[in-house]
Amino acid sequence: MSGGVDSSVAACLLHEQGYQVIGFFMRTGVESPSPAAGQERHRGCCSATDAADARWVAGRLGVSFYALNFENEFDTLIDYFVEEYKNGRTPNPCVHCNNRLKFGRIVDYAHTVDANLIATGHYARIGQRAGQPILRRAVDRTKDQSYVLNGLDRSILQRLIFPLGELTKEQVRAEARRFDLPMHDKPDSVEICFVPDRNYARVVRERAPEAFRQGAVVDQQGREVGRHDGIANFTIGQRRGLGIALGLPIYVTHLDSENNRVTVGEKAALYHRALQAVRVNWLIDPPATPWRANVQIRYQHSAAPATIYSAEPGQMQAIFDEPQMAITPGQAVAVYDDDDCLGGGWIRLAQQPAATAESTITPATP
Repeated sequence: MSGGVDSSVAACLLHEQGYQVIGFFMRTGVESPSPAAGQERHRGCCSATDAADARWVAGRLGVSFYALNFENEFDTLIDYFVEEYKNGRTPNPCVHCNNRLKFGRIVDYAHTVDANLIATGHYARIGQRAGQPILRRAVDRTKDQSYVLNGLDRSILQRLIFPLGELTKEQVRAEARRFDLPMHDKPDSVEICFVPDRNYARVVRERAPEAFRQGAVVDQQGREVGRHDGIANFTIGQRRGLGIALGLPIYVTHLDSENNRVTVGEKAALYHRALQAVRVNWLIDPPATPWRANVQIRYQHSAAPATIYSAEPGQMQAIFDEPQMAITPGQAVAVYDDDDCLGGGWIRLAQQPAATAESTITPATP
């Protein structure tokens, strides 16, 4: 229970359906500063206000409620965030939080209270595939969160409940009004909770000031066209804030942390037909031969048809039918067959594939 409308409605629905609900709140130790005059309050998921809201809902339902101290674990998550930017990658801390905390440590706590099932307010579903539980997209595709859940441990799928998976956001807010919840119109969490001002470079600078060294900005031919104050200020596909005028729109196309160099180019340079992923987590038994699926490379990306090579444990290569824009190292990648999320991993690099014989590709999905 995060104190938001989604997890609050999920708890109310389960309670109404006769489940014995026990509420857990993650206390991360992240302090949300008071907004300046005229500014909107931080919309996160772990603030003191959120904790009070979650406790109120639990009290309203008359269920047990526990605030769990995840401060140390969350601090290591922030360290990961900083290291990724420092090394020229764009991190996805929300996916890590789901994998390691919300569906990692929480499982351990569920054991301590003899809870057989774990529920959250995520927009996703659990279905069946070949007689086994599988993660599925939510009915409301605009809110679907299966992408950020692709790293779930396969063994816990049978214990998960997503009460909002069949509902739209409008229906969830209507349910909140039906339950007379004061957070029925509470804004969604839109920022990373430990970066409420969206100033990612500030967080990196506070923990790793050495990441901000001046270096060269080069074009696609390696010619220096400007200087930068640290690669942690940039991400692949970035256009704004480059401070370089070349007479045409340019984008960040590559970050080289070893040589402290930023490469820029026209939009066409952002397109690649393949990616390599590591630390791949499968929610199925993947074929040893190449197979077809749809691949999503970021939260707002529409999954695109690709051929998957997954013979090596923990690794994956995806070759897209059509080039994809801004395949970004450090971001999560998820693999789908229609609504079924088959697993995912972390993008290591984008590349142009070598020629692949069509005869080696297995057309059937697993």
